[in-house]
Amino acid sequence: MFKVMIAVLVFTVVTLIILLSLDPNINGNSLALESSSQTTFSITISGEILRPGTYVVDPESKLEDLIDAAGGTTDNADERAYLPDCDLLASMSYYIAPLFAEDDVCGDYPYEKVGLNSSTQEELLIVSGIGTTIAAAIVGYREDNGSYRYLEQVKEVSGIGNATFEKIKNYITLE
Repeated sequence: MFKVMIAVLVFTVVTLIILLSLDPNINGNSLALESSSQTTFSITISGEILRPGTYVVDPESKLEDLIDAAGGTTDNADERAYLPDCDLLASMSYYIAPLFAEDDVCGDYPYEKVGLNSSTQEELLIVSGIGTTIAAAIVGYREDNGSYRYLEQVKEVSGIGNATFEKIKNYITLE
């Protein structure tokens, strides 16, 4: 048994010496790994997508490229809730909202939605979770910064955090 352990140890040392001599970028103390984070980044997509998850994309990719990588949208995806030509932001999560509620098997009753880019302050109030202060902030953000390009951008509005976004995400569109 001792001879087998010595043989394995010798084989391992010889293999390491050969590998170190083949690649000059590797030294004996540490491995020099090239980081691909400069040429790609991770993006998460969820909601009405065939294969939700995290994907590695090029910096110049658009939302439609991410959707394609995730297998496309489901039949229940609300096309008013995303812009396919939207530029992707590193480490961002994108949500594709549904048109109908998950428990609406027949798809007879779509969600009643409001448009972040077109609704007035009063129209925004129909969404549970949006009060007068937040509605005014949504309109004010739109006036100061231009149109919303993706649903998650509404989290940049003062008073809207992750919890509020989770509550309203199925009731807002970009139109």
